[in-house]
Amino acid sequence: MDRHELAPLIDHTVLGPETTPADIEAVLDDAAAYGMNACIPPYYLEEATAYAPDVTLATVIGFPHGQNDHDTKRREGVLAWKAGADELDVVINVGRLQAGQLEAVAAELEELVAAVPIPVKVIIETALLTDEQKRDACRAAVDADAAMVKTSTGFAESVVSEKQRANGETVSGGATVEDVELMSEFLPVKASGGVGSYDDAIRMLEAGAERIGASSGVEILEGAPE
Repeated sequence: MDRHELAPLIDHTVLGPETTPADIEAVLDDAAAYGMNACIPPYYLEEATAYAPDVTLATVIGFPHGQNDHDTKRREGVLAWKAGADELDVVINVGRLQAGQLEAVAAELEELVAAVPIPVKVIIETALLTDEQKRDACRAAVDADAAMVKTSTGFAESVVSEKQRANGETVSGGATVEDVELMSEFLPVKASGGVGSYDDAIRMLEAGAERIGASSGVEILEGAPE
């Protein structure tokens, strides 16, 4: 896959807690120059829309832990859409999912999807879930009529339980080929977290991903054939 074909499949991302207006402009400049999308915090949407009106903008809802009240998520999504977001990436309520409250998880997602006329991607945070829980999360996204499922926030390390840390378990917050293959059985997949090179991106696409979320969008494209 050449650079021209790959660029529109990448959501060039900046979502860290220290994100500044200058960081947003840099990501938007890169996205515009290379033909990528951009994924930015909701706080900066209005500025971003004015600064780079031709760049497709995704933003995050309930980020990064997904524990916001369902009405807060819905209102956050509506405000983001009105501020210029073209797509929403919403974090699933992992705690309710792990508790087996699948109807509540699906209902929360359905409420958000119904409230906005733009695509909603559901971040299921794969590093924290068993394979069956990943399937449950994907089923909830299907039931809610979501557009895509997304592997990770990229911040999973911060939500790993103290018990896991005490047991010395290694937890990766990024996308894996195995997770993308599993998730793609249900909906289109956005592979996000740890995708830092052209080879990484191609592995995810070959596994079934249709979108890549990465802060390394430029590096990925610079590694692609022209």
